[in-house]
Amino acid sequence: MYRSALFFAFSAAFVAALRPAYADPGENLKSIVLPPGFEIELFASDVPNARSLARGEKGTIFVGTRNKGDVYAVVDEDGDHKAEKKYTIFAKGKLPDGTDITMPNGVAFKDGSLYVAANSRILRWDNIESSLANPGPPKIVTNIYPDKGHHGWRYIAFGPDGKLYVPVGAWCNACDDPDPVFGSITRINPDGSGREVIAKGVRNTLGFDWHPETKELWFSENGADGMGDDMPADELNRLDKEGRHFGFPFIHQGDTPDPLLGTGHQADEFVKPAINLGPHIAALGMKFYTGSMFPAEYRNQIFIAEHGSGERSVKLGYRITLVTLDGSDAKTYTTFAEGWLQDGKQWGRPVDLLLMPDGSMLLSDDFANAIYRISYKP
Repeated sequence: MYRSALFFAFSAAFVAALRPAYADPGENLKSIVLPPGFEIELFASDVPNARSLARGEKGTIFVGTRNKGDVYAVVDEDGDHKAEKKYTIFAKGKLPDGTDITMPNGVAFKDGSLYVAANSRILRWDNIESSLANPGPPKIVTNIYPDKGHHGWRYIAFGPDGKLYVPVGAWCNACDDPDPVFGSITRINPDGSGREVIAKGVRNTLGFDWHPETKELWFSENGADGMGDDMPADELNRLDKEGRHFGFPFIHQGDTPDPLLGTGHQADEFVKPAINLGPHIAALGMKFYTGSMFPAEYRNQIFIAEHGSGERSVKLGYRITLVTLDGSDAKTYTTFAEGWLQDGKQWGRPVDLLLMPDGSMLLSDDFANAIYRISYKP
């Protein structure tokens, strides 16, 4: 049983044609508005379709892509906060067994190895930082994940328990599939074994992190399409206990039954959002700020990269927002950085956030093909 909305499949050539003619996004960073004392600058350019970010033990920044189908590594060799080298870990093609690697969006790093989520597979390159120029073929950690293309690009990260967390979005806009893996967040051991579902009723998440004190999992969630400009809201959710159900596809934004699938369900059956975000803003990467560079009021608060709306008649998002917490309660939702959207046209689209050892923060942009560095000077 499913409800479909109107979707448009853009070819890579058409998406490229929508981009401004300029190649270097650095000049456009002058349009970004940040709180006083904050600065944004170009960390790496010419990183096509830059999406998920992960940092290696030696400082290598690994970059997953979705439309491009490549995996990159960028390196700041001289410590000037700008990447001088770019390596292609994998160029879109086939694995040694002849099968395709598709949508290698998610990247994670653990014990010297790079993990990549590529649709139905989790791949691993061992000792990767010692072989960036010639990494060779990956090992296949697991191939047990669904191969559906809709919401088949995955964000992955290792949790405090040492396990790899892998979400599985719904294969549709809104549907009730009997397979419990769809619309869930799962976790596996680093060797691919022991898969278990830890959160249910999650339409699609492409960003999550653990509270630095409570170790609870928080995640962004993209709301359904086809319900109008202002319905439903994207969500920020908190998993306080494994196995919780967050409402999809029966209840949207914590309080609104689905027009078809909501019959017989009440909002109080499910976990409500920690806070509702903007409608159709495509909340992707989210991170708790645990560094010491930013002012104290930002510590242990949540930054969210909003990729920007595709569903609304008037665009919304294309920014970084800040959610402030009081204990485990989300209290405020405000704009931290904006300017990627100018006069209704975007020149960039924020995707993922990565906290650096010095307390600065990297931000990927899959529209401007760039990675930025956000820092603070009193």
